[in-house]
Amino acid sequence: MKDARLAARLGIAATLLGLAVGQVLATPLPVDDFAKIPAIQSVTMSPDGKQLVAIIAAPGSDNGDTALANWNLDNLGAGPVAITPSGDRMKFIAASALKAGRSLVIGRQELTAQLAGCGEGNSVGTTKTFLSKAYLTDTTQTKFDEAFADNSRKLGISEQTQRCLELAGTASLVHSLPLDPDKVIISQINQSTFSASYYLFNLKSGQTELLFRGDARSTPGLFHPRSGELLTRTQIEPAGSNEYEQQILIKDKTSGKFEKHDALTTKLSERYTMDVAGIDDQTGKLYILTDRYSEQVQARLYDPATRSFDKEPLAAHPQYPISGLILGSKPSNFNQVLGFYVDGPRREAIYVDPQMKALYDGLKQAYPGKYVAITGYNDDLSRVLFITNGANTPTTYHVLSDRKQVTTLGSERPWIDGKQIGEQRWVTYTARDGRKIPAILDLPAGWKEGGEPLPALVHPHGGPWARDYAGWDVSGWVPYFTSRGYAVIRPQYRGSTGFGRDHWIAGDKQWGLTMQDDNDDAAAWLVQQGIAAKDRLAIFGYSYGGFAAAAATVRSPSPFQCAIAGAPVTDLGRVGMSWSENRLQRILQGQTVKGMDPIQNTAKANIPVLLYVGDRDVRTPAFHARSFYNAVQGKVPAKFELIADMPHSMPWYPSHYRATLPLMADFLAKDCGPGGL
Repeated sequence: MKDARLAARLGIAATLLGLAVGQVLATPLPVDDFAKIPAIQSVTMSPDGKQLVAIIAAPGSDNGDTALANWNLDNLGAGPVAITPSGDRMKFIAASALKAGRSLVIGRQELTAQLAGCGEGNSVGTTKTFLSKAYLTDTTQTKFDEAFADNSRKLGISEQTQRCLELAGTASLVHSLPLDPDKVIISQINQSTFSASYYLFNLKSGQTELLFRGDARSTPGLFHPRSGELLTRTQIEPAGSNEYEQQILIKDKTSGKFEKHDALTTKLSERYTMDVAGIDDQTGKLYILTDRYSEQVQARLYDPATRSFDKEPLAAHPQYPISGLILGSKPSNFNQVLGFYVDGPRREAIYVDPQMKALYDGLKQAYPGKYVAITGYNDDLSRVLFITNGANTPTTYHVLSDRKQVTTLGSERPWIDGKQIGEQRWVTYTARDGRKIPAILDLPAGWKEGGEPLPALVHPHGGPWARDYAGWDVSGWVPYFTSRGYAVIRPQYRGSTGFGRDHWIAGDKQWGLTMQDDNDDAAAWLVQQGIAAKDRLAIFGYSYGGFAAAAATVRSPSPFQCAIAGAPVTDLGRVGMSWSENRLQRILQGQTVKGMDPIQNTAKANIPVLLYVGDRDVRTPAFHARSFYNAVQGKVPAKFELIADMPHSMPWYPSHYRATLPLMADFLAKDCGPGGL
């Protein structure tokens, strides 16, 4: 949508653009505000507080490429001691400061190769994807070795097998073992079985020691944070017709054997959460995250000796799940429960340790109205890495020194003018069957209650087994559209995780049905609240959200003027049990992917639709969007765009934003019903 002042200069009637006469709108943020590589991102501090590593915009690239940078925290003001730009093909996308002066960096590059037989996308034999690799380097960044790789095992295997291993990722970091000066726990893919084995890995010598050899049925659970000893493992076993159970086996101290514990065994179809989060050093009890005894996930103590849970939870919240425990990782507080995380509108840390609570409370007071999270610290808290952000403020990284001096490293996107974005609210509306649906509502700057109704987007998230969090939208979609005068609502429709087990399971086999009702009811709520006019509504989603947009195109009556489907699934018959490369995910989620199939209902298309997808997307391959477009283009106005070199998931290239953001804005303004949205 064009700014009202620009419309006036061009002599275009404001009503044709859906703008209210006299309404004050912010200046639209330019596409490049979101397209440019962040100035700084993926910032981590080494456990000893001496080193900082990050991904930055490569100097001289005009925020068009990435680089790896590291700082000596003894002389932070001097700037990075080393900056290494990405290569022509392999681009740095994430980094982590380890110990022993080592850093782990993730690189990604385009790969064009036949995938039939392995990897995500194997069912369609797609030839274009991305390959990611992990590398180890030191503070000089002069040499990059493939991380944890056992190159000797690559001899004598076929080119096809080698490619499969590269796509699967041959090795990864599992546990940092904070008290050990040199060793970490890693996993390596077995080249004959494609299952993972787990090793102690010495960062200095490269030597390995086998801890656990996995297979298709069994995976490791909890490694002791002090020694690396495997204490629990998880096993999937058949439990009747089309049923499986997840067994958590605990190592018996006396016999050394892993034993099944019935209290921790769950049926996959019931989808209880049962995660081992840690062990209490004094009692030997396990910290378990579970919703077995409550609607929301709680933290509970489980005694392997008596095979029973404590009567009262260790941590619980009446509305939201406990998503994790905050365990000490330094010598002075090692393995102590410092706090826990509550997944409310934001993932909020609740500290119970007096020292950490005082630190955290002090930071929140220093940054009122901002989300604050502590992401790293050294043993005496003389150096603390923390972030701040907000709905209209991208993430900014800071270092607190000696508990009194803050050095701001920088914002991911310092050029963003937050005044152009507006406000954000956490709301709840009632679906047609009475279910309460949480949602995030973003409003454009300058709009007041009682003002003229706005153009609005219903924006369902991907997944669908996922959820949105309040705060800064890293995709950039929400602030891009609110700065253009749109209201954006993100429904946490049934089937979303994080709002209780009942809300999660309520989405089973309801694709395009009651899950879709929740999106339609979000549109109705916007109209009822006077936020949006009923003829100025659109739906936009990506991945599963793209499915929802395709489903909206063929449902009638539709509350929307048009739909935008990014990287959509449109053919449920071609998803089924191939939903994921992860066996557990296929068992759990694959059988729930049922409902109204958009590709089988294209004759009912009744609103304009834009479909786009990347040509390197192997999660929702282009045939979904293209087939749907071919089927509806003669019935409704339809557009299809294949975006060059774009993968399914972030990070995306600047060119991907420059292609997709104007594409969506132009479609809404020009093709979304009479006069545009």
